[in-house]
Amino acid sequence: MGRTLVFSASLRAAGHPAAREPEVEFPCLAFRFRVSVMATVPPVVLTIAGFDPSSGAGITADIKTIAAHECYGVSCVTALTVQSTQGVRRVEPVNPETVSETLQELISDLEVAAVHIGMLGTAEVGAVVADFLGRVKLPHVVLDPILKSSSGADLLNRSGLQLLIERLIPLAEVITPNLEEAAALTGIPVTNLDQMRAAAAKLHSLGAANMVITGGDLEKATDLLSFTTRRGLEREVFKAERLRSNSTHGTGCAFATALTCHLAHGRGLPEGVLLAKAYVAAAIANAHALGRGVGPVNHLYRMKRQRRTSAAIAEVETAHSRN
Repeated sequence: MGRTLVFSASLRAAGHPAAREPEVEFPCLAFRFRVSVMATVPPVVLTIAGFDPSSGAGITADIKTIAAHECYGVSCVTALTVQSTQGVRRVEPVNPETVSETLQELISDLEVAAVHIGMLGTAEVGAVVADFLGRVKLPHVVLDPILKSSSGADLLNRSGLQLLIERLIPLAEVITPNLEEAAALTGIPVTNLDQMRAAAAKLHSLGAANMVITGGDLEKATDLLSFTTRRGLEREVFKAERLRSNSTHGTGCAFATALTCHLAHGRGLPEGVLLAKAYVAAAIANAHALGRGVGPVNHLYRMKRQRRTSAAIAEVETAHSRN
């Protein structure tokens, strides 16, 4: 027979009032296991972004996405926001010195495999991040140049935009602007695939090595990957049917963070883009109706699925063509 623990004995010794109650014995549970190999350490992914209390975008959504891709997420908050599914009400930037100290503390303790950069909030915070990345040289930096929230609130001022162009774009391995952001960065309209190609050429001239211009708002969701190889500049177009859903808050964050995770796992850029696009589509399709505004995607939809080796392939319903 297994041993038992009698919790009231120690309570009586301490004169606790609960000692007057009848004694309840709980059987100890015996565990027997053998450790044959050490668990594989997951890649550490650092996300530098703002805090969304509704968890549809920003740091909290990034951590969910990182976990869904079997990486370990660490974070540096650049700004606090007051927001819900109904929009952003206020933005409170974090002190740049705090951002700098946080980044330094994290990399002094952990080996970071990839970095995702989202909302910066101010030029001062952007400068600190640029200084950090210029000094430390971390691998696989993915820059999501967030300028506005989906509800239209400004999330980066004009001086911050200029710093983004001059200092952060050249430091990133890949940038992931949407149509509006690509237009703001290049100064040219971006509303169709031909204009996406023109914007990509301009972004390359500004120092961007690789980019994905996301066109989820087009009639047919179209993303343009423009990247450099030993053979020179190459482009691929990824197309999928646009999902009609009110749960699309945070799709840009989810895509950029998922892509960062795939790079951390050692996958190539075209494969990472394809899988990240499929992940976002599935997260939208499996979203719950939450909130009174634009609801979040379901970052952790895979938790309810039986794990299988072909899961990633089964999710991929997008088509891409070399261009």
